[in-house]
Amino acid sequence: MPIAAIYARVSSDKQREASTIASQTAALIGFARSRGYQVPTEWVFEDEGYSGASLVRPGLERVRDLAAEGQIEAVLVYAPDRLSRKYAYQILLIEELARHGVDTVFMQAPQAATAEDQLLVQFQGMIAEYERAQILERSRRGKRHRARQGQVNVLSGAPYGYRYVRKSDDAAARYEINYAEADIVRTVYDHYVGAAMMSIGAITRLLNERAVPTRKQISRWERTTVWAILRNPAYKGTACFGKTETAPRQRVTRSLRLRGGVGARDSAHRERPRSEWIEIAVPAVIDEDTFARAQELLTQNKQLAPRRTIAPSIVQGLVSCSKCGYALSRTSTRSSARNIHYYRCLGSDAWRHPGGPVCDNRPVRQDLLDHVVWNEVVRLLEDPDLIQRELDRRLAAARTSDPTRLREKALQRELTRTRKAIDRLLTAYQEELLSLDELRRRMPELRQREHASQTELNSILDQISDRAIYLRLAETLSDFLTRLRTSADTLDVQERQRIVRLVIKDILVGDETIVIRHSIPLSSVTPSDDGGVQSKSAALPNVGDRSYLLRSGSPLTAAVKYPARRPRQGAGASWSRLLPLCR
Repeated sequence: MPIAAIYARVSSDKQREASTIASQTAALIGFARSRGYQVPTEWVFEDEGYSGASLVRPGLERVRDLAAEGQIEAVLVYAPDRLSRKYAYQILLIEELARHGVDTVFMQAPQAATAEDQLLVQFQGMIAEYERAQILERSRRGKRHRARQGQVNVLSGAPYGYRYVRKSDDAAARYEINYAEADIVRTVYDHYVGAAMMSIGAITRLLNERAVPTRKQISRWERTTVWAILRNPAYKGTACFGKTETAPRQRVTRSLRLRGGVGARDSAHRERPRSEWIEIAVPAVIDEDTFARAQELLTQNKQLAPRRTIAPSIVQGLVSCSKCGYALSRTSTRSSARNIHYYRCLGSDAWRHPGGPVCDNRPVRQDLLDHVVWNEVVRLLEDPDLIQRELDRRLAAARTSDPTRLREKALQRELTRTRKAIDRLLTAYQEELLSLDELRRRMPELRQREHASQTELNSILDQISDRAIYLRLAETLSDFLTRLRTSADTLDVQERQRIVRLVIKDILVGDETIVIRHSIPLSSVTPSDDGGVQSKSAALPNVGDRSYLLRSGSPLTAAVKYPARRPRQGAGASWSRLLPLCR
């Protein structure tokens, strides 16, 4: 008898209360008997309360693991929309199971033996996807209608200072003031708009010093929490629905850029125009004048704060600390004649860390760091033969990226299976189904497999990131190259920034050195016999007056060294360049 697993799913509390998942399971067990399938009791999987629009479901994950391990020959599902409400997901799961030799059998659908049967299954999947889109649209319009009627149950819980009271048979849902929390809210506003005129950071430190409990009682106050309290119109008596919307990600963070791309999904929440907000009356904690004054101060702080550096810089987003690994953010100070901008390590800010600063790296001047990095990029790109060789090499590597993608997917599946096997082993030991000796015997092999898969996967992800950068380099850098040789000094900051990000991976700032990690091998570096590189020295570009400091009290030296290091395997090895500094 072929061995099969049963999968059933319902997505709502109403369906669970109606026991529809039990009826699905019972019907599938009878169907398995009638078709001659053997279904072990432990291989009947049910996902209660999980949406069919998501693939992350515990029962479905276990079914996919069993298929990958070769332990089943078929998966029995009540209908295609129980497997997924998205047709694309249905096809993905069916093809994945088929690759492992597992048949997907729907009780309420044809077995897809003919082209007509396949077409019918596809229509069922598309109809299920349409029904989900229709449900989402009806839900959205229903929430907007209830918000216009003043019902607070369309909001996602109550903010700090309020208590959410569920609706009952004789009363609608409502907000009630939590007087202990409301006092803290008034304290925040009093310190911000009152005579003290404290900053958000100072208010945050004050709350933590006084051990004021947060909503969860187990965390500490953060600047973003205080900022959100100062911006929430609910405290003046008008909670708002529809303040944000999901939109394509606009900012490319440093971590995303180093991976060679942008966000894979629209996860950035963008604030809607104020005219589109729907106001809902709630009890007020503060008066409207106090809230209006807070908004005025927030706007002024955003426009006039000394730390605000709206103008872009050449190395923006590429600079990090070589000592603690934190990124460097821009800040500024004012001398008697001008504003001076610095890059400051986030680990050196005491207010960011409960136990004080975790790094003692000092700030670095932005303008001179930009100057040094740009001169190095210009020197690197002035060699036309080097550029042509690098573009040819990168394009050749990019054309062979498909096998790498396939290997990446295989490694991800292997890593997932290994981690699930480790979890199951630990669960068996915790439930006393496995002895300690057996756990010690089987665990090392799984840990070794996990480490090997993770190491290879990290290497492949680095290669994929490099290849994406290579293609962008080939498409963009050649357009700038001619202009760069003739008008390097006249390019604006955005154009320089664009070039720098194409040829530099990141910049590490230490106490005495700056490490510029390139994607293009430097022409002055020659490979050594042991596979590393041999270093040479060169003069730094003339930076003018020696009193022009990179750090306070630290004149820049006139030496450049290339450290000996072994390049990474694969295309686009990084090379480091050290610029020594003396105090």
